[in-house]
Amino acid sequence: MTTAAVTRLRAGARAAARTSKGYIAGPLYDSLFFIGSPLLALVIGILIADSSLRRTTLEIGEYTDSPAGLFIGAFIMAHLVVVFFRSHANAAIFKTFPLRFTLVPVLLFTGIMLSDWVMVATSVVATWWDVYHSGLQTFGIGRIYDMKAGNDAHVGRRLDYLLNTLLYAGPILAGATLFDHVEDFEEFEQLDDVVATFFTAIPARVAGIQEILTWSIVGVGVPFLIYYVLRYVQFARQGYRVSPQKVVLYVVTGLCSIFTWGFNTFGEAFFIMNFFHALQYFALVWWIERGNMTETMRTGRQWLTFLFFVGFAGAYGVWAEMLDGSARWALAIVSVVSIMHFWYDGFIWSVRKKQV
Repeated sequence: MTTAAVTRLRAGARAAARTSKGYIAGPLYDSLFFIGSPLLALVIGILIADSSLRRTTLEIGEYTDSPAGLFIGAFIMAHLVVVFFRSHANAAIFKTFPLRFTLVPVLLFTGIMLSDWVMVATSVVATWWDVYHSGLQTFGIGRIYDMKAGNDAHVGRRLDYLLNTLLYAGPILAGATLFDHVEDFEEFEQLDDVVATFFTAIPARVAGIQEILTWSIVGVGVPFLIYYVLRYVQFARQGYRVSPQKVVLYVVTGLCSIFTWGFNTFGEAFFIMNFFHALQYFALVWWIERGNMTETMRTGRQWLTFLFFVGFAGAYGVWAEMLDGSARWALAIVSVVSIMHFWYDGFIWSVRKKQV
């Protein structure tokens, strides 16, 4: 580590005394919605696994699913759309990337409407981008906790990035839910050409090498975890202040990911992992943007703002989840919202760029 980096570490440590005990909102809010949400999701997932919420079938028009399936599907879709309260409704953020927030969504929507290839490719890309993005959300919350502890935004950043990608994507690639993710490539069957045939064959090829993937993840993951701990011990000796919130968040999330994605013992991996991810995002957007949203909407009361925030997101979520697959324009809207959520989140919550 350079002398300048060590100086920044020590200066950051001194600044920690000015923070509010290292929490984003407070002990209770953070414990429920950020740090402890993976455990909450795990408990809920176990409780509903063999309940009527899973056994009962709902039929609403052409939509068919269980109550739990409808809820988690709508919750996922709802959390995707609330990104726009941050990207478009926050003037300070919007003015930093105006073309990304206006031109790009229009171009993607047009491409999906005009091209079957773009439509199918967008759907498959969304599945895997979601995996990557979910790990980075935990990474981002952890970096906020580091900032709250008074640490330099650059110290340990790459290590945290790699750790969270490993903890989220690793159990998928090495575990019981791998095929649930790769089967999306079968959507290319809709396209009758040689290139589409190549993508359609991916699920079968991946199934044939799953054991190799499992041992590869273990072989890379275990040494990296050891290296990660040793590097942070070194940082601490040079002035880095360990954030208990960040440590607990990463440990709890990692264990939940390994247990659910890796083994899926109760068959609720999709529900569990997506529930806490969406809950964290709702809580983060609301806490950081509540004042800005109240001012922009001119509601005058935060509880009115909250009702609109939840109501708008919930209405979109239910609509998007129950969508009739024959309406291409509607599918295009849902695809654009999903892709923009994944992309925007990569740069509108940057601790390093002081946007939080």
